[in-house]
Amino acid sequence: MMTKQPVPSLIIKLGIPTMISMFVTTIYNMADSYFVGQINTSASGATGVVLGLMAILQAVGFMFGHGSGSIISRKLGQKDIESARKFSATGFYSALFAGFFFLIFGSLFLTPLMTLLGSTPTILPYAKTYGICILCAAPALVSSCVMNNILRYEGRAFFAMIGLTSGGILNIFLDAIFMQKMGMGIFGAGLATAISQYVSWILLLTMFILKKTQTSLNIKYAKFNISTLGDIITTGLPSLARQGLASISTMVLNNAAGVYGDAAIAAMSIANRVTMFIFSAVLGIGQGFQPIAGFNFGAKKYSRVRQGFFFTLFFGTLLLGCASVAVLLNAGSCIQIFRDDPEVIAIGIPALQAQCVALFFVPFQVCNNMMFQSIGYKFNATFLSSLRNGLYFIPVILIFSALWGLTGIQLSQAVADVLTSFTCIPFTVTFFAKLPKEEPEDGV
Repeated sequence: MMTKQPVPSLIIKLGIPTMISMFVTTIYNMADSYFVGQINTSASGATGVVLGLMAILQAVGFMFGHGSGSIISRKLGQKDIESARKFSATGFYSALFAGFFFLIFGSLFLTPLMTLLGSTPTILPYAKTYGICILCAAPALVSSCVMNNILRYEGRAFFAMIGLTSGGILNIFLDAIFMQKMGMGIFGAGLATAISQYVSWILLLTMFILKKTQTSLNIKYAKFNISTLGDIITTGLPSLARQGLASISTMVLNNAAGVYGDAAIAAMSIANRVTMFIFSAVLGIGQGFQPIAGFNFGAKKYSRVRQGFFFTLFFGTLLLGCASVAVLLNAGSCIQIFRDDPEVIAIGIPALQAQCVALFFVPFQVCNNMMFQSIGYKFNATFLSSLRNGLYFIPVILIFSALWGLTGIQLSQAVADVLTSFTCIPFTVTFFAKLPKEEPEDGV
Protein backbone atom coordinates (compact mmCIF):
# COMPACT_ATOMS: atom_id res chain seq x y z
CA MET A 1 0.00 0.00 0.00
CA MET A 2 2.70 2.49 1.01
CA THR A 3 4.83 2.01 -2.12
CA LYS A 4 2.32 0.96 -4.80
CA GLN A 5 -1.01 2.72 -4.22
CA PRO A 6 -1.37 6.06 -6.06
CA VAL A 7 -0.03 8.82 -3.82
CA PRO A 8 -3.04 11.21 -3.92
CA SER A 9 -5.55 8.53 -2.91
CA LEU A 10 -3.15 7.20 -0.27
CA ILE A 11 -2.69 10.66 1.29
CA ILE A 12 -6.46 11.15 1.41
CA LYS A 13 -6.95 7.63 2.84
CA LEU A 14 -4.44 8.28 5.64
CA GLY A 15 -5.15 12.00 5.99
CA ILE A 16 -8.93 11.97 6.35
CA PRO A 17 -8.98 9.88 9.58
CA THR A 18 -6.18 12.05 10.98
CA MET A 19 -8.01 15.20 9.95
CA ILE A 20 -11.18 13.96 11.65
CA SER A 21 -9.13 13.20 14.78
CA MET A 22 -7.66 16.71 14.71
CA PHE A 23 -11.11 18.26 14.21
CA VAL A 24 -12.62 16.35 17.11
CA THR A 25 -9.65 17.14 19.36
CA THR A 26 -9.96 20.82 18.51
CA ILE A 27 -13.74 20.72 18.89
CA TYR A 28 -13.59 19.36 22.42
CA ASN A 29 -11.01 22.02 23.32
CA MET A 30 -13.43 24.57 21.87
CA ALA A 31 -16.27 22.94 23.82
CA ASP A 32 -14.34 23.60 27.01
CA SER A 33 -14.00 27.24 25.95
CA TYR A 34 -17.71 27.42 25.14
CA PHE A 35 -18.96 26.00 28.44
CA VAL A 36 -16.37 27.80 30.56
CA GLY A 37 -17.11 31.04 28.72
CA GLN A 38 -20.62 30.95 30.17
CA ILE A 39 -19.18 31.38 33.69
CA ASN A 40 -17.42 34.74 33.23
CA THR A 41 -14.59 36.42 31.31
CA SER A 42 -11.92 35.48 33.88
CA ALA A 43 -12.84 31.80 33.60
CA SER A 44 -12.73 32.08 29.83
CA GLY A 45 -9.24 33.57 30.11
CA ALA A 46 -8.18 30.60 32.28
CA THR A 47 -8.67 28.19 29.36
CA GLY A 48 -6.18 30.27 27.39
CA VAL A 49 -3.68 30.14 30.25
CA VAL A 50 -3.96 26.36 30.70
CA LEU A 51 -3.61 25.99 26.95
CA GLY A 52 0.07 26.80 27.54
CA LEU A 53 0.33 23.88 29.98
CA MET A 54 -1.29 21.51 27.50
CA ALA A 55 1.17 22.70 24.86
CA ILE A 56 4.06 21.72 27.15
CA LEU A 57 2.63 18.24 27.67
CA GLN A 58 1.94 17.82 23.96
CA ALA A 59 5.44 19.05 23.13
CA VAL A 60 7.00 16.18 25.07
CA GLY A 61 4.43 13.69 23.78
CA PHE A 62 4.95 14.69 20.17
CA MET A 63 8.72 14.63 20.62
CA PHE A 64 8.58 10.96 21.61
CA GLY A 65 5.71 10.23 19.22
CA HIS A 66 7.02 11.86 16.06
CA GLY A 67 10.59 10.88 16.95
CA SER A 68 9.83 7.18 17.30
CA GLY A 69 7.17 7.22 14.56
CA SER A 70 9.45 8.76 11.94
CA ILE A 71 12.14 6.16 12.64
CA ILE A 72 9.56 3.35 12.66
CA SER A 73 8.20 4.29 9.23
CA ARG A 74 11.71 4.20 7.73
CA LYS A 75 12.54 0.92 9.49
CA LEU A 76 9.36 -0.65 8.15
CA GLY A 77 10.24 0.68 4.69
CA GLN A 78 13.55 -1.19 5.09
CA LYS A 79 11.62 -4.27 6.41
CA ASP A 80 13.42 -4.08 9.78
CA ILE A 81 10.46 -4.89 12.06
CA GLU A 82 12.57 -5.81 15.09
CA SER A 83 14.15 -2.35 15.21
CA ALA A 84 10.73 -0.74 14.71
CA ARG A 85 9.43 -2.54 17.81
CA LYS A 86 12.41 -1.34 19.82
CA PHE A 87 11.65 2.28 19.00
CA SER A 88 7.90 1.95 19.59
CA ALA A 89 8.28 0.46 23.08
CA THR A 90 11.05 2.85 24.09
CA GLY A 91 9.11 5.90 22.91
CA PHE A 92 5.92 4.83 24.70
CA TYR A 93 7.44 4.13 28.12
CA SER A 94 9.64 7.24 27.98
CA ALA A 95 6.53 9.35 27.40
CA LEU A 96 4.62 7.60 30.17
CA PHE A 97 7.42 8.30 32.69
CA ALA A 98 7.58 11.92 31.53
CA GLY A 99 3.82 12.28 32.10
CA PHE A 100 4.16 11.16 35.73
CA PHE A 101 7.05 13.61 36.16
CA PHE A 102 4.83 16.50 35.05
CA LEU A 103 2.00 15.31 37.29
CA ILE A 104 4.17 15.28 40.42
CA PHE A 105 6.20 18.45 39.94
CA GLY A 106 3.43 20.46 38.28
CA SER A 107 1.14 19.78 41.24
CA LEU A 108 3.82 20.84 43.73
CA PHE A 109 4.40 24.18 41.98
CA LEU A 110 0.91 24.84 40.64
CA THR A 111 0.56 28.49 41.66
CA PRO A 112 3.89 29.74 40.26
CA LEU A 113 3.31 27.65 37.13
CA MET A 114 -0.08 29.23 36.41
CA THR A 115 1.33 32.69 37.13
CA LEU A 116 4.23 32.06 34.75
CA LEU A 117 1.78 30.96 32.05
CA GLY A 118 0.10 34.37 32.23
CA SER A 119 -2.61 34.24 34.92
CA THR A 120 -3.79 37.56 36.29
CA PRO A 121 -4.90 37.64 39.96
CA THR A 122 -8.55 37.29 38.88
CA ILE A 123 -7.84 34.43 36.45
CA LEU A 124 -5.51 32.49 38.81
CA PRO A 125 -8.17 30.63 40.90
CA TYR A 126 -9.86 29.32 37.75
CA ALA A 127 -6.54 28.44 36.11
CA LYS A 128 -5.38 26.44 39.16
CA THR A 129 -8.61 24.43 39.29
CA TYR A 130 -8.53 23.67 35.56
CA GLY A 131 -4.77 23.13 35.55
CA ILE A 132 -4.69 20.47 38.30
CA CYS A 133 -7.15 18.36 36.27
CA ILE A 134 -4.93 18.60 33.20
CA LEU A 135 -1.89 17.61 35.25
CA CYS A 136 -3.74 14.52 36.54
CA ALA A 137 -4.29 13.54 32.91
CA ALA A 138 -0.62 14.15 31.96
CA PRO A 139 0.52 10.48 31.87
CA ALA A 140 -2.32 9.57 29.51
CA LEU A 141 -2.05 12.74 27.42
CA VAL A 142 1.71 12.45 26.83
CA SER A 143 1.83 8.71 26.11
CA SER A 144 -1.30 8.86 23.91
CA CYS A 145 0.63 11.16 21.59
CA VAL A 146 3.14 8.33 21.09
CA MET A 147 0.55 5.63 20.41
CA ASN A 148 -1.37 7.89 18.06
CA ASN A 149 1.72 8.72 16.03
CA ILE A 150 2.98 5.13 15.89
CA LEU A 151 -0.38 4.05 14.48
CA ARG A 152 -0.29 6.84 11.91
CA TYR A 153 3.28 6.15 10.82
CA GLU A 154 2.37 2.48 10.36
CA GLY A 155 -0.45 3.54 8.05
CA ARG A 156 -3.11 2.66 10.70
CA ALA A 157 -4.63 6.14 10.83
CA PHE A 158 -8.15 4.71 11.18
CA PHE A 159 -7.25 3.02 14.48
CA ALA A 160 -5.71 6.26 15.75
CA MET A 161 -8.89 8.10 14.79
CA ILE A 162 -11.07 5.71 16.82
CA GLY A 163 -9.07 6.35 19.99
CA LEU A 164 -8.91 10.13 19.68
CA THR A 165 -12.44 10.81 18.43
CA SER A 166 -14.07 8.58 21.05
CA GLY A 167 -12.36 10.50 23.85
CA GLY A 168 -13.14 13.83 22.21
CA ILE A 169 -16.85 13.12 21.81
CA LEU A 170 -17.02 11.85 25.39
CA ASN A 171 -15.39 15.11 26.55
CA ILE A 172 -18.15 17.19 24.97
CA PHE A 173 -20.91 15.15 26.61
CA LEU A 174 -19.19 15.21 29.99
CA ASP A 175 -18.74 18.99 29.71
CA ALA A 176 -22.50 19.36 29.31
CA ILE A 177 -23.27 16.96 32.17
CA PHE A 178 -20.71 18.22 34.69
CA MET A 179 -21.12 21.92 34.01
CA GLN A 180 -24.74 22.43 32.98
CA LYS A 181 -26.53 19.57 34.74
CA MET A 182 -24.38 19.23 37.87
CA GLY A 183 -23.18 22.84 38.17
CA MET A 184 -19.52 21.87 38.73
CA GLY A 185 -18.13 24.99 37.01
CA ILE A 186 -14.62 25.03 35.62
CA PHE A 187 -13.70 21.96 37.69
CA GLY A 188 -16.30 20.05 35.66
CA ALA A 189 -14.59 21.10 32.43
CA GLY A 190 -11.20 19.97 33.72
CA LEU A 191 -12.59 16.68 35.06
CA ALA A 192 -14.29 15.98 31.72
CA THR A 193 -11.01 16.51 29.89
CA ALA A 194 -9.07 14.27 32.28
CA ILE A 195 -11.56 11.39 32.06
CA SER A 196 -11.68 11.66 28.27
CA GLN A 197 -7.89 11.54 28.01
CA TYR A 198 -7.77 8.26 29.92
CA VAL A 199 -10.57 6.77 27.81
CA SER A 200 -8.63 7.65 24.63
CA TRP A 201 -5.48 6.17 26.17
CA ILE A 202 -7.22 2.85 26.88
CA LEU A 203 -8.69 2.64 23.38
CA LEU A 204 -5.35 3.38 21.71
CA LEU A 205 -3.57 0.86 23.93
CA THR A 206 -6.15 -1.77 22.99
CA MET A 207 -5.00 -1.59 19.35
CA PHE A 208 -1.55 -2.75 20.41
CA ILE A 209 -2.83 -5.36 22.85
CA LEU A 210 -5.00 -6.88 20.09
CA LYS A 211 -1.89 -6.96 17.84
CA LYS A 212 -3.38 -4.73 15.15
CA THR A 213 0.11 -3.34 14.51
CA GLN A 214 3.52 -4.56 13.35
CA THR A 215 5.15 -2.74 16.25
CA SER A 216 4.71 -3.58 19.93
CA LEU A 217 4.60 -1.84 23.30
CA ASN A 218 5.87 -4.89 25.18
CA ILE A 219 8.36 -3.71 27.82
CA LYS A 220 10.84 -6.37 26.68
CA TYR A 221 11.50 -4.36 23.49
CA ALA A 222 12.28 -1.10 25.31
CA LYS A 223 15.92 -0.03 25.24
CA PHE A 224 16.65 2.96 27.47
CA ASN A 225 20.18 3.54 26.18
CA ILE A 226 21.80 6.66 24.81
CA SER A 227 21.70 5.43 21.22
CA THR A 228 17.99 4.57 21.08
CA LEU A 229 16.75 7.47 23.20
CA GLY A 230 19.12 9.84 21.41
CA ASP A 231 17.71 8.86 18.00
CA ILE A 232 14.12 9.32 19.20
CA ILE A 233 14.76 12.66 20.88
CA THR A 234 16.83 14.20 18.07
CA THR A 235 14.31 13.06 15.46
CA GLY A 236 11.49 14.41 17.60
CA LEU A 237 13.17 17.74 18.31
CA PRO A 238 11.16 19.57 15.62
CA SER A 239 7.95 18.62 17.45
CA LEU A 240 9.43 19.61 20.81
CA ALA A 241 10.53 22.92 19.35
CA ARG A 242 7.20 23.53 17.66
CA GLN A 243 4.98 22.65 20.62
CA GLY A 244 7.39 23.87 23.30
CA LEU A 245 7.66 27.24 21.66
CA ALA A 246 3.88 27.24 21.31
CA SER A 247 3.71 27.06 25.10
CA ILE A 248 6.23 29.86 25.51
CA SER A 249 4.46 31.98 22.92
CA THR A 250 1.14 31.42 24.70
CA MET A 251 2.77 32.59 27.92
CA VAL A 252 4.21 35.69 26.19
CA LEU A 253 0.87 36.38 24.50
CA ASN A 254 -1.09 36.11 27.77
CA ASN A 255 1.33 38.39 29.58
CA ALA A 256 1.26 40.94 26.77
CA ALA A 257 -2.54 40.83 26.47
CA GLY A 258 -2.97 40.86 30.26
CA VAL A 259 -1.93 44.53 30.28
CA TYR A 260 -5.29 45.23 28.60
CA GLY A 261 -7.35 43.12 31.01
CA ASP A 262 -8.97 39.69 31.20
CA ALA A 263 -11.07 40.47 28.12
CA ALA A 264 -7.93 40.73 25.96
CA ILE A 265 -6.61 37.37 27.19
CA ALA A 266 -10.01 35.74 26.60
CA ALA A 267 -10.33 37.29 23.11
CA MET A 268 -6.88 36.17 21.94
CA SER A 269 -7.46 32.71 23.39
CA ILE A 270 -10.74 32.33 21.51
CA ALA A 271 -9.26 33.67 18.26
CA ASN A 272 -6.40 31.18 18.50
CA ARG A 273 -8.75 28.26 19.19
CA VAL A 274 -10.92 29.12 16.18
CA THR A 275 -7.82 29.42 14.01
CA MET A 276 -6.57 26.08 15.32
CA PHE A 277 -9.83 24.49 14.24
CA ILE A 278 -9.26 25.67 10.67
CA PHE A 279 -5.57 24.77 10.89
CA SER A 280 -6.58 21.19 11.79
CA ALA A 281 -7.56 20.56 8.17
CA VAL A 282 -4.10 21.07 6.71
CA LEU A 283 -2.42 19.55 9.77
CA GLY A 284 -4.48 16.38 9.34
CA ILE A 285 -3.64 16.07 5.66
CA GLY A 286 0.00 16.86 6.42
CA GLN A 287 0.13 14.10 9.00
CA GLY A 288 -1.40 11.75 6.43
CA PHE A 289 1.57 12.60 4.20
CA GLN A 290 4.14 11.88 6.92
CA PRO A 291 4.14 8.04 6.87
CA ILE A 292 4.18 8.11 3.06
CA ALA A 293 7.21 10.41 3.04
CA GLY A 294 9.11 8.39 5.66
CA PHE A 295 8.27 4.94 4.28
CA ASN A 296 9.05 5.80 0.64
CA PHE A 297 12.19 7.72 1.52
CA GLY A 298 13.38 4.65 3.43
CA ALA A 299 12.47 2.48 0.42
CA LYS A 300 14.31 4.94 -1.90
CA LYS A 301 11.15 5.74 -3.86
CA TYR A 302 11.92 9.43 -4.08
CA SER A 303 9.44 10.35 -6.81
CA ARG A 304 6.59 9.39 -4.48
CA VAL A 305 7.99 11.72 -1.81
CA ARG A 306 8.02 14.58 -4.32
CA GLN A 307 4.54 13.80 -5.61
CA GLY A 308 3.17 13.56 -2.08
CA PHE A 309 4.60 16.94 -1.08
CA PHE A 310 3.00 18.86 -3.92
CA PHE A 311 -0.35 17.08 -3.69
CA THR A 312 -0.49 17.79 0.05
CA LEU A 313 0.39 21.44 -0.59
CA PHE A 314 -2.33 21.85 -3.23
CA PHE A 315 -5.05 19.97 -1.34
CA GLY A 316 -4.19 21.61 2.00
CA THR A 317 -4.25 25.11 0.50
CA LEU A 318 -7.64 24.43 -1.09
CA LEU A 319 -9.16 23.19 2.18
CA LEU A 320 -7.65 25.89 4.31
CA GLY A 321 -8.52 28.63 1.85
CA CYS A 322 -12.23 27.77 1.80
CA ALA A 323 -12.41 27.52 5.60
CA SER A 324 -10.45 30.74 6.12
CA VAL A 325 -12.73 32.77 3.88
CA ALA A 326 -15.83 31.45 5.65
CA VAL A 327 -14.47 32.36 9.10
CA LEU A 328 -13.10 35.71 7.89
CA LEU A 329 -16.58 36.77 6.78
CA ASN A 330 -18.14 35.68 10.07
CA ALA A 331 -15.41 36.56 12.58
CA GLY A 332 -17.69 38.35 15.03
CA SER A 333 -20.18 35.49 15.18
CA CYS A 334 -17.36 32.99 15.76
CA ILE A 335 -16.05 34.97 18.74
CA GLN A 336 -19.52 35.53 20.15
CA ILE A 337 -20.23 31.79 20.33
CA PHE A 338 -17.60 31.41 23.02
CA ARG A 339 -18.04 34.65 24.97
CA ASP A 340 -20.90 37.08 24.42
CA ASP A 341 -19.00 40.04 25.83
CA PRO A 342 -18.82 43.19 23.64
CA GLU A 343 -15.25 43.93 24.74
CA VAL A 344 -14.07 40.37 24.02
CA ILE A 345 -15.76 40.42 20.60
CA ALA A 346 -14.29 43.82 19.68
CA ILE A 347 -10.75 42.68 20.52
CA GLY A 348 -11.12 39.23 18.97
CA ILE A 349 -12.46 40.21 15.54
CA PRO A 350 -9.30 41.95 14.15
CA ALA A 351 -7.05 39.21 15.54
CA LEU A 352 -9.13 36.43 13.97
CA GLN A 353 -9.43 38.23 10.63
CA ALA A 354 -5.68 38.82 10.40
CA GLN A 355 -4.96 35.16 11.18
CA CYS A 356 -7.46 33.99 8.56
CA VAL A 357 -5.64 35.97 5.87
CA ALA A 358 -2.26 34.60 6.97
CA LEU A 359 -3.54 31.00 7.00
CA PHE A 360 -3.18 30.92 3.19
CA PHE A 361 0.60 30.81 3.79
CA VAL A 362 0.46 28.00 6.36
CA PRO A 363 0.12 24.84 4.17
CA PHE A 364 3.55 25.44 2.63
CA GLN A 365 5.30 25.55 6.01
CA VAL A 366 3.34 22.52 7.27
CA CYS A 367 4.36 20.44 4.24
CA ASN A 368 8.00 21.34 4.79
CA ASN A 369 7.93 20.53 8.49
CA MET A 370 6.16 17.21 7.98
CA MET A 371 8.41 16.09 5.15
CA PHE A 372 11.76 16.98 6.69
CA GLN A 373 10.87 15.39 10.03
CA SER A 374 9.57 12.20 8.39
CA ILE A 375 12.66 11.63 6.27
CA GLY A 376 15.12 12.36 9.10
CA TYR A 377 16.38 15.82 8.06
CA LYS A 378 16.63 16.86 11.69
CA PHE A 379 18.22 20.32 11.35
CA ASN A 380 15.84 21.51 8.61
CA ALA A 381 12.80 20.23 10.49
CA THR A 382 13.85 21.62 13.86
CA PHE A 383 14.77 25.05 12.54
CA LEU A 384 11.65 25.51 10.41
CA SER A 385 9.31 24.25 13.12
CA SER A 386 10.83 26.76 15.55
CA LEU A 387 9.87 29.77 13.47
CA ARG A 388 6.07 30.10 13.60
CA ASN A 389 5.57 29.98 17.35
CA GLY A 390 9.03 31.01 18.49
CA LEU A 391 11.87 32.55 16.53
CA TYR A 392 9.49 34.84 14.65
CA PHE A 393 6.40 35.11 16.84
CA ILE A 394 8.05 36.01 20.16
CA PRO A 395 10.20 38.91 18.81
CA VAL A 396 7.29 40.10 16.64
CA ILE A 397 4.79 40.26 19.51
CA LEU A 398 7.29 41.97 21.83
CA ILE A 399 8.18 44.60 19.21
CA PHE A 400 4.65 45.08 17.83
CA SER A 401 3.05 45.39 21.28
CA ALA A 402 5.64 47.99 22.25
CA LEU A 403 5.05 49.97 19.03
CA TRP A 404 1.29 49.60 18.47
CA GLY A 405 -0.12 48.24 21.72
CA LEU A 406 -3.15 45.97 21.42
CA THR A 407 -3.23 46.27 17.63
CA GLY A 408 0.31 44.92 17.47
CA ILE A 409 -0.71 41.93 19.60
CA GLN A 410 -3.65 41.22 17.28
CA LEU A 411 -1.40 41.19 14.19
CA SER A 412 1.59 39.30 15.59
CA GLN A 413 0.59 35.70 14.75
CA ALA A 414 -0.36 36.63 11.19
CA VAL A 415 2.97 38.37 10.57
CA ALA A 416 4.87 35.39 12.03
CA ASP A 417 3.00 33.01 9.69
CA VAL A 418 3.92 35.00 6.58
CA LEU A 419 7.59 35.31 7.56
CA THR A 420 7.81 31.58 8.31
CA SER A 421 6.46 30.58 4.91
CA PHE A 422 8.91 32.78 3.03
CA THR A 423 11.79 31.36 5.08
CA CYS A 424 10.81 27.81 4.01
CA ILE A 425 11.32 28.56 0.29
CA PRO A 426 15.12 28.09 0.02
CA PHE A 427 14.96 24.86 2.05
CA THR A 428 12.29 23.43 -0.27
CA VAL A 429 14.06 24.45 -3.48
CA THR A 430 17.40 23.07 -2.34
CA PHE A 431 15.94 19.74 -1.21
CA PHE A 432 14.04 19.00 -4.40
CA ALA A 433 16.94 20.14 -6.57
CA LYS A 434 19.14 17.47 -4.94
CA LEU A 435 16.49 14.73 -4.73
CA PRO A 436 16.83 12.09 -7.51
CA LYS A 437 14.21 12.39 -10.23
CA GLU A 438 13.29 8.71 -10.11
CA GLU A 439 13.88 5.99 -7.51
CA PRO A 440 16.82 3.71 -8.45
CA GLU A 441 16.15 0.10 -9.45
CA ASP A 442 17.34 -2.75 -7.21
CA GLY A 443 21.01 -3.45 -7.73
CA VAL A 444 21.71 -0.15 -9.47
